[in-house]
Amino acid sequence: MDKKLFAQGMTKFTFGLLLVGALIFLPAGSFKYWQGWLLIGILFVPMFIAGLIMMKKSPDLLRKRLSADEEQDEQKVVILLSGIMFLAAFIYAGLNWRFQWAVLPAWVSYAAAVVFLAAYALYAEVLRENAYLSRTIEVQEGQKVIDTGLYGVVRHPMYMTTLFLFLAMPLVLGSLVSFVITLCYFPIIAKRIRNEEMVLEEGLPGYKEYKQRVRYKVIPFIW
Repeated sequence: MDKKLFAQGMTKFTFGLLLVGALIFLPAGSFKYWQGWLLIGILFVPMFIAGLIMMKKSPDLLRKRLSADEEQDEQKVVILLSGIMFLAAFIYAGLNWRFQWAVLPAWVSYAAAVVFLAAYALYAEVLRENAYLSRTIEVQEGQKVIDTGLYGVVRHPMYMTTLFLFLAMPLVLGSLVSFVITLCYFPIIAKRIRNEEMVLEEGLPGYKEYKQRVRYKVIPFIW
C-alpha cells in the first residue's frame, strides 16, 4: 500500500467529514438532526469503502481524483460557485430543521437516500469505465475517447450521476428550499461542460466524431 497516498486520502476524507458535519449540525444547533446523520452515513461510508478499493486496484485513478488543482480561470469560478451553492444549501437545511420552518416528511428523506445510493452506484461504474477521470479539466498523455457503457448513452455520465447526487442531498436533509438552491447546479455544470468540451475537442483526437455519435451531454433525450 502507498502510505503517502493513504495519508493524503485519509486527510481529505477526514477534512470533508468534519466540514460537512459542521455545515449540517452547527446551523441545526443539535446532534439530534437525524436527517443529517442519514446524509453523512450514505455519503461517507460508501466513499470510504470506494477509496480503499481504488487504493488497492486503481491507485493512479485515486491520485487523479484527489488532485483538485484547477488551472483554468473559468473552472476556478465554477468551483467557487459550487462551493457557495453547497454552503447555502447545507446551512439553510440545518436552520430549517432547527426552527422547523418547513421540514419535509420522513419518507422524502428515505426515498431521496435510495436515489442517492443508486446514483453512487452509477458513479462507481463511471469510475470503472474511464481510467482518465480527474477532478481537473485536462487531456492526459495517452488518453483515448471512451464511448462504451454509460459513455455510449451520454457524453458526461459523471455529471449525470453528480446531478442526481447533489439534488438528492437537500431532500435527504428534509429541506425543500435547499433543494431549490441546488438547482443552481444546472447552469454551473453547463458552464463547466462547455469549457471541458472545448478543451477535449482541441486536444483529444476523435472527440468531435464522438460528439456526433453521442448526442446528449448529461440526461438522455433531454440534455
